[in-house]
Amino acid sequence: MENKQAPKFTIPNQHGEKVSLTKELKQHMVLLYFYPKDMTSGCTLEGIGFSERIKKFKKAGVVVFGVSADSVDRHVKFCEKESLAIDLLSDEDKKVCEKYGVWIEKSMYGKKYMGISRESFLIGQNGKVIKHWSKVKPAIHPEEVLEYIHSL
Repeated sequence: MENKQAPKFTIPNQHGEKVSLTKELKQHMVLLYFYPKDMTSGCTLEGIGFSERIKKFKKAGVVVFGVSADSVDRHVKFCEKESLAIDLLSDEDKKVCEKYGVWIEKSMYGKKYMGISRESFLIGQNGKVIKHWSKVKPAIHPEEVLEYIHSL
């Protein structure tokens, strides 16, 4: 997906405000990080990691959005519980996840199910994907993304 146009979308954040990729790209680069579920260990670690570095991302001209299929209400609870300083986008119908190819078949203990793959996309102001990270490790990913941004 690198060097290709990022799929456009408009979905709500945890405040119920509509967030449009097109609108955000007029002012910033955008980091979309897709994660499986609010209030789980890896997702909490990743959300806190991005929140702790949010000033560095803003200084670099990057706005950060976490995306999952959780509801707006669940995002509110997650943000409040963990004091997250980032916007979480609600993709309950999974259309954005499908567009980005992160709604995939997974397997746990031999049982197959559909879920969100932990992946991230850095999108330039021209709307093209600059960098795609797959198989993300939540503990190191926020710093990994910042290092990449600083190398540009």
